[in-house]
Amino acid sequence: MDGLARLPLAQSGTSFGWRQRTLKAAIDCVGIGVHSGRRVNLTIRPAAADHGIVFRRTDLDRKIAARFDHVADTRLCTVLADPTMPSVRVGTVEHLMAALSALSIDNALIDVDDSEIPILDGSAAPFLFLLDCAGSVELDAPRRVVEIRRTVRVTAGKAWAELRPLGPAGRATDPVLQMDLSIDFAASAIGRQSASLCLTPDSFRHEIASARTFTHAEDVQQLQAAGLARGGSLDNAIVVDGADILNPGGLRMDNEFASHKLVDAVGDLALAGGRLHGRYVAHRTGHDLNNRLLRALFADAAAWRVVATDPLAAAA
Repeated sequence: MDGLARLPLAQSGTSFGWRQRTLKAAIDCVGIGVHSGRRVNLTIRPAAADHGIVFRRTDLDRKIAARFDHVADTRLCTVLADPTMPSVRVGTVEHLMAALSALSIDNALIDVDDSEIPILDGSAAPFLFLLDCAGSVELDAPRRVVEIRRTVRVTAGKAWAELRPLGPAGRATDPVLQMDLSIDFAASAIGRQSASLCLTPDSFRHEIASARTFTHAEDVQQLQAAGLARGGSLDNAIVVDGADILNPGGLRMDNEFASHKLVDAVGDLALAGGRLHGRYVAHRTGHDLNNRLLRALFADAAAWRVVATDPLAAAA
């Protein structure tokens, strides 16, 4: 993945801006579902303004909008379900959603012929590569920005997550999402780590995109006995056994575990239905808390507002 960090940055820029974006061209790949172990065909297609990110199960001819209120399961990954037919699902969407969000892609139709997005190498970096190859284009439509107006917090035991205000989004600044996250695991190979990011295309690409998903050796055995993780391997996950990292190549960065949790958070928060402007702070969070955080935010009308117009265009 080191080569991905050297890709040109001209396509991605350094900020999100106020205009919607989509892909210049369709791009596809083939991979393995981490839980099913089955071969999965994935195609990411351009879409018109205000289309949003939508997954289409081509084997079932059903569509699922990528929204927080369509999340049906968060136990092992983020799973979206068709609200009119809950058995129609697409799982492991978080890494692709993180890459789309990081590169400021608001509109895309994602075709997939199975119930999972392919795991690829277990990080968001291969999806960045695909999106870079497709390119992106600005659309003549304002981006929907969700400004956090007061702090929202969710907890689960010692774990918690918050969205906090960061001042008004307007003419003086692009939408900004600042992120700070910490983890604490009993396994000494992980222990206590933290990661922080001011989310931009460049910072995501260089600081956290290549961080891989991780698991414990004993959990792999239990999952496979339950018919899950059939596609998991040392090629697409870090496997920890106490103080040991079982992957021959070791880690890609010192805080790879916390950085991957931050990748997951970027992908989970991308289901907000608009670009968040605020600060995300969390400790020992996961997919469930991230989804609960969005549900709590949008349940409190005083905690957010939509900045629906382009303040730069309005000032012209």
